[in-house]
Formats: sequence, C-alpha cells, structure tokens
Amino acid sequence: MDIKLKIWRQSGPKQAGFFEDHRVEADPHMSFLEMLDVLNEQLLEAGKDAVAFDHDCREGICGACSMVIDGNPHGPRAGTTACQLHMREYHDGDEIVIEPWRAAAFPIVKDLVVDRSAFDRIQHAGGYVSVGTGSAPDANTIPIGKRESDQAFDYAACIGCGACVAACPNASAMLFVSSKVAHLSLLPQGKVERKARVRNMVAAMDAEGFGGCTNHGECEAACPKSISVDAIALLNREYLYAGLARD
Repeated sequence: MDIKLKIWRQSGPKQAGFFEDHRVEADPHMSFLEMLDVLNEQLLEAGKDAVAFDHDCREGICGACSMVIDGNPHGPRAGTTACQLHMREYHDGDEIVIEPWRAAAFPIVKDLVVDRSAFDRIQHAGGYVSVGTGSAPDANTIPIGKRESDQAFDYAACIGCGACVAACPNASAMLFVSSKVAHLSLLPQGKVERKARVRNMVAAMDAEGFGGCTNHGECEAACPKSISVDAIALLNREYLYAGLARD
C-alpha cells in the first residue's frame, strides 16, 4: 500500500520546524512504528537524516511512542499507543500527518521527540511512598476493599506518556497528576503522606507551566489506558482536604 506522509521536522528546540512530505510502501501488517522504520531506511539510503521519534518497548507499556497522528495523540484507535497502531487501519493512497506533542512544558528536542522530564519532576515531588511496605506477601495481609483496590489499579495503569497534555486545549497535566495521586491515596500505604503528596505534586505541576483543567474531557478520550476523568475529581477532593486538614 502506498502511503503519503506529512511529517514534522525540526532539528532542535530553538530552530524553526516545518512539514516534510514522503511516500512509503507499507505492508498492512506493519505496526505504525515499523512503517516509520521503513521510511528511515529510505532516508538513510538517500544520505538524508532519519526522522527522530521516541520508542522503547513497542508493546504499549512504556508510553515513549509519543506522537500526534492526524490530530489524535497516539492515532485514531481508542485505548491504543502509537506502537500498537497497525497500518491495516489505513488504505492505499492515504495521507497521514504526524506531529510531536504540542505543549510549552514539553519542549521539542528534535522532530517528533519532546522532553517529557516535567512529568519526572512532578513524580519526584510526591508520587511515591516512603513507608516500609515489605514484600508482596506482606501487602496481601492488609485488607483493602475490592472497589478501592480496583480503582487504585485502574489509576496506576497510567504510563506517563503525555497524551492527555497533547490532547488538552490548555495543555493540562491534571489527568496524569490525578492518576498518580489517586492510586496512592486509595491504598493504606499511601495515606501516610496523603496531604503532603497532593500539595507538592500540584505545586510542581503548576511550576512546570502546564495549563489548568476546564473539563473538556479530551484527556480521557486520548488516554491509551482509558483512565477516567473521575481521577481529577478525586485529586480535587484530596487537594481540598489537604488545605483544610491540620498537619
């Protein structure tokens, strides 16, 4: 199948970017990233620079394959990362537009690669527990209600890819932050630092320059792990509680 590509090229964070047109012969069974591998082989054989894009596991686990495909973070399929997207979703002669995440807090490094270390700094601000939790058998001795454990597991599925930021008109990181706050606040091991965690992580999020949430819901629609915006409601309750409760 003959595929036309319009790909964002940018040699560095301070250089001007532009769209570059290419054509690729793709097999329907290829993954989207394998198709980009074929393009890069063509470019290298022609003595040109390959398109820089992030990837690691290629199994929908790491979230590194961060790119906007035809206006959709990770592409057109719901609950799917770009590496899990296959070319059978397209037809012969289709044109695909590929861009990086667009957010001031995610500066472009090169082409489709952005610096997402802002998420790391938010995580370091409070997305952890410092109490001794023992091994897995020790954790299993603590009774946790099924509803709470299921919710915590759903929120813990966040892979920190940044699709929520890329999809939000405000470039808000609320879904990411709320997922990290929510899954820990629902578990006994996370309640020790409950108030400090939400204060510190929200402060770090604001310091990184992410926008505020205005309930568009685009983050939930774009999330490859289908995390609900209910997490944001829980974050808001945790933040209110931390503001009212005494230390």
